[in-house]
Amino acid sequence: MKFSHVTERISGEGAQAWAVHFEAMRRRRKGEKNIILSVGEPNFDTPPAIVAAAKQALDKGRTHYTDITGDPPLRAAIARHHSKRSGQSVGPENVVVMAGAQCALFSAALCILDPGDEIIVPSPMYVTYEAAIGVTGATMSRVPLRAENRFRLKAEDVASAVNPRTRAVMVNSPHNPTGAVIQRQEWEALAEICRRHDLWLISDEVYGSLTFDSPHLSPASLPGMAERTVTVDSLSKSHAMTGWRLGWAIAPQELIGHMAHLALCMLYGSPGFVQDAGVVALEEDHAEVPAMVTALRQRRDNLHRALAQVPTLSVDLPEAGMFLMVDVSRTGLSANDFAFGLLDAQNVSVLPGAAFGPQVANYVRINLGAPDGELEEAGRRIAAFAQGL
Repeated sequence: MKFSHVTERISGEGAQAWAVHFEAMRRRRKGEKNIILSVGEPNFDTPPAIVAAAKQALDKGRTHYTDITGDPPLRAAIARHHSKRSGQSVGPENVVVMAGAQCALFSAALCILDPGDEIIVPSPMYVTYEAAIGVTGATMSRVPLRAENRFRLKAEDVASAVNPRTRAVMVNSPHNPTGAVIQRQEWEALAEICRRHDLWLISDEVYGSLTFDSPHLSPASLPGMAERTVTVDSLSKSHAMTGWRLGWAIAPQELIGHMAHLALCMLYGSPGFVQDAGVVALEEDHAEVPAMVTALRQRRDNLHRALAQVPTLSVDLPEAGMFLMVDVSRTGLSANDFAFGLLDAQNVSVLPGAAFGPQVANYVRINLGAPDGELEEAGRRIAAFAQGL
């Protein structure tokens, strides 16, 4: 049977990036005791007050259809949360609730891009970006994030990539996989480029609350950017709610209307009990949330210290996020061979960097969202494997 051309645009390296992870999971199901650090999953529990809110909502029968764009209390809570964090004044009319940030990115791309358009995306990038853009028929123009610049974006690289077909720029800061944070000067320069060329900006800010060394800035708060910026965020990483699938987009009201039409035919709303829990997550203080950031920072420091002592490994210190990037080129192995070799020899799974972009083809990404003792043991095993080579 014949399939549509969309199936070709959603395959490729990004879809195959998880081969090591899937193999590690297959072995775990067979009974092997391995340490899985190949997926961006925090090991923390969702704060109890949020879980309790979901249970109470279930008891109240919140299992029926909801507002397509998100129930008003949640949209209002998201607007207040974003305004407080970013300084940008928004209301519920600027918010659409989606099934996670990934869904929001996908929807924004479909509502902004046409076949033949170009969108500028810094590389390395999260592995699903390519497919989300490919579905629209638009072309991705990659601009490099360089290791010698700590993988921070340089606005002049974006400026040099703009051409008459450019419609948008999509930026992720704090960055997955490198943990780099775009500095205010570069944001201001990037905003000037977007205004001058009348470009949309899609800003993926899901790691905005997980910063260690540099503050996060939301670009929609800069002059002239609110009317051309789509801010994508979620509770997945900030509140350890990956499985709840609760994300959103904040954008000009007209674009929110178009995304609502897409949600009508694709999602038909988010579960009411999840939305009620989301309101509690955003409106109440949870001691577990800052404790998670503290724990991630400590894990970053400890694992960096352990692996930096290995002569054949080069380890970057991320400014934010929940990943550690390790250059394994001096081991003599490709990142893919290193990852599979590590799994075979030490029962530890990490993610090869090639699928994120050629700039990190020699790197592996290590998830910091594992218990402290498990992460320390993984560090010993990674060091032993590298030294054994």
